[in-house]
Amino acid sequence: MIVAGLLGMASKFTECTLGVKYRNEYADGTVSGGPMYYMTKGFKERNLPGGRFLAIVFAIFTIGGALGGGNMFQANQAHAQITQITGDFSGVITGVIFAVIVFAVIVGGIKSIANVTEKVVPFMGVLYVVAALLILIVEADKIGWAFGQIFAGAFTGLGVAGGFVGALIQGFKRAAFSNEAGVGSAAIAHSAVRTKEPVTEGVVSLLEPFIDTVVICTMTALVITISGVLVTDPATGNFVLNEAGTAIKTIDGSSGVALTSAAFATGFSWFPYVLAVAVILFAFSTMISWSYYGLKAWTYLFGEGKKTELTFKLIFCFFIIVGAAAQLGAVIDFSDAMIFAMAVVNITALYFLMPIVKREMNSYFSRLKSGEIVKHKH
Repeated sequence: MIVAGLLGMASKFTECTLGVKYRNEYADGTVSGGPMYYMTKGFKERNLPGGRFLAIVFAIFTIGGALGGGNMFQANQAHAQITQITGDFSGVITGVIFAVIVFAVIVGGIKSIANVTEKVVPFMGVLYVVAALLILIVEADKIGWAFGQIFAGAFTGLGVAGGFVGALIQGFKRAAFSNEAGVGSAAIAHSAVRTKEPVTEGVVSLLEPFIDTVVICTMTALVITISGVLVTDPATGNFVLNEAGTAIKTIDGSSGVALTSAAFATGFSWFPYVLAVAVILFAFSTMISWSYYGLKAWTYLFGEGKKTELTFKLIFCFFIIVGAAAQLGAVIDFSDAMIFAMAVVNITALYFLMPIVKREMNSYFSRLKSGEIVKHKH
């Protein structure tokens, strides 16, 4: 995941720069941007065929990704954490509650989404990071050992089927889920920024994979490793949750919230309750963000308009209920497939559009160095 996070900084810079450069700006002040638009316009600018075809395929996969990874998976994980705290609880009820709240936010459009996420995201981020730091400070003497275990697992195949290659594939899958670098979805949101310089948004965006995947996900991995809740069954090689030396639940590599909750609980017995709040906020903010990604893909295919937008928003909220009530395995398999397909199409396009980004970058930094941009602002 660290490797994928560092590489993702480059792809995030490229796609978000293109997203701003080729976005559509409408008379009412709304904006539509993202891979669909830079595939269509960028390929046309370079006299390359297939841009429109790639854009349509990407839009279809983005709708699938929005309904899967950005919706059903989030509702599923939030429900899993609620169930861990409250015991048996109906997934349908969880889904309905989430659907009503999400619909109330997304019906207001991008400004409503931004107003909510700018309050929710910093709060949940600080809450999570502070808890992780407290555990790591207390267990500081074990951090070196934990890194050793992580590298041993990656390079020798301990606990990971397929050894290094298996670890790399799993890491890239989870990293893409975490920071969306290369997937193309984030470029849709970044396209709505108020700037006339595409490169500035590219520079801002490249920090996201570093903070999200390299820093926060590594902190989570260290807490899980140090806590001792993640062990492997010598007979099967499967990951298992271990409590007082007794294997109580087999982990398939995707039940991250249950594993994380158990790990943090070893340092703070009350943390599962805090994590429940954080997971619900993470899920909520992710769902409303992906509703916007999916909406822009939907309107690219079916046209702009109030009825078109409302249709997608209702479909999106229905799938929240489906995700909360469904089994995790099926949900994450579908989500991985959609996000992988998005990344394949998007990175293919980025490869052909790299010369445009390089030109934009050289132009911006030369103007910045000469003082032209500052003069222009004045």
